[in-house]
Amino acid sequence: SVLYHHTRNGDQARGHLEKAIPQFEDVKFEAASLLSELYCQENSVDTAKPLLRKAIQISQQTPYWHCRLLFQLAQLHTLEKDLVSACDLLGVGAEYARVVGSEYTRNSLFWELQLLLMERKLQEVHPLLTLCGQIVENWQGNPIQKESLRVFFLVLQVTHYLDAGQVKSVKPCLKQLQQCIQTISTLHDDEILPSNPADLFHWLPKEHMCVLVYLVTVMHSMQAGYLEKAQKYTDKALMQLEKLKMLDCSPILSSFQVILLEHIIMCRLVTGHKATALQEISQVCQLCQQSPRLFSNHAAQLHTLLGLYCISVNCMDNAEAQFTTALRLTTHQELWAFIVTNLASVYIREGNRHQELYSLLERINPDHNFPVSSHCLRAAAFYIRGLFSFFQGRYNEAKRFLRETLKMSNAEDLNRLTACSLVLLGHIFYVLGNHRESNNMVVPAMQLASKIPDMSVQLWSSALLRDLNKACGNAMDAHEAAQMHQNFSQQLLQDHIEACSLPEHNLITWTDGPPPVQFQAQNGPTTSLASLL
Repeated sequence: SVLYHHTRNGDQARGHLEKAIPQFEDVKFEAASLLSELYCQENSVDTAKPLLRKAIQISQQTPYWHCRLLFQLAQLHTLEKDLVSACDLLGVGAEYARVVGSEYTRNSLFWELQLLLMERKLQEVHPLLTLCGQIVENWQGNPIQKESLRVFFLVLQVTHYLDAGQVKSVKPCLKQLQQCIQTISTLHDDEILPSNPADLFHWLPKEHMCVLVYLVTVMHSMQAGYLEKAQKYTDKALMQLEKLKMLDCSPILSSFQVILLEHIIMCRLVTGHKATALQEISQVCQLCQQSPRLFSNHAAQLHTLLGLYCISVNCMDNAEAQFTTALRLTTHQELWAFIVTNLASVYIREGNRHQELYSLLERINPDHNFPVSSHCLRAAAFYIRGLFSFFQGRYNEAKRFLRETLKMSNAEDLNRLTACSLVLLGHIFYVLGNHRESNNMVVPAMQLASKIPDMSVQLWSSALLRDLNKACGNAMDAHEAAQMHQNFSQQLLQDHIEACSLPEHNLITWTDGPPPVQFQAQNGPTTSLASLL
């Protein structure tokens, strides 16, 4: 256990655990649990599964271990996308917990079962969430277990809303979750020990719950466009993770770290900190090098982030290659739709890929059979169609699509989509000679972009304000806007040069196999800055 949790001597840990398997009950089951975790980290899931099945078979007289091992095997099946087997195991676990009189553990297993049912979309989600909410409110148990179940329920609820791209609707649940984790952090684990041994089973340690709440807060802040808040909670979460990882090598902590970095990288690209984003992408690569399982779970996201970075430094061929690689690696519908939307933006910018572009746009048609239920992604699909219509010179059609985006983004406080739609509508009205209407769009776009802050929209808005004021004869306002545009241009240019000069910039050419270990230094940026300025 010490070798497994606190060192990287996997071979030695495996040897000791294998010797512990034939021993008496509690030792046998703990050894089987740890050994299967070790196998999974080494990507030997097929070796872990029979070991867990055997342990489950002989642990029925030991409720704590029986429930924990069932839960562990169900997680393995979930990782392999075998949701039918995972659901079957959790159903067995929930029924076993009911028979031995452990309501807490039964509820934990039951809710995990509901989570899988949501993924399989076999039942409506809202009735399930309502049922879970009623259970936690009515359940009479010790305070720590009740709050633990409440956190589980609220995490389910918050992630459901975030998956659906509903960042305004999620706010009350997120606030409850944040209050709940404050309550649970004041309770002491040893205050009340459960009388039923099966109740010793916990779905997640308290310290891990705190990081998880920070994580979902970052996810919400990024989607809503509160990027400074996302940075603040990322810093808190990473500091907490650093402390935990000094004492605990649990794989879930590395997963939390990677997901946090994935979100803050996207924030950095929006705020004009490409060099920092690139270094953090490299950090994700290093974390994935240490765990084959982590890499297999996050490879598509990693290539997607590189694709977004490539767009930000105007390396469109590399962006296309990264997104194509990500599409090949993912089976996740929401991520697939996100990648396709960004790949369509690359084809629009290139201007000569109409056949491929039409094919992509048909697959993410927001008016007809949109492939995912995400409100945010559907709003983004309307924006991409508006952008394409703008470049085609079909301005009325572009306005229709952009007004749909605005309607949807305003309904759920999707600030960045709102800012992008406003500035593009302002550009359309400027081209059409309607300066007053253009100004009515560009001024709030600039205000919102400054609040986010979104450097590209600020650059675009300041250029439009300069031209609008010049056309209207407002010399002082035109000069002020021109000065703002110059400042934004210089900041973006310096960041562009710094990012492209980093050795990690070579990552943009990686499209196959595990991430490269070393990078050669760059001589400087090799990409055109024309579209940037």
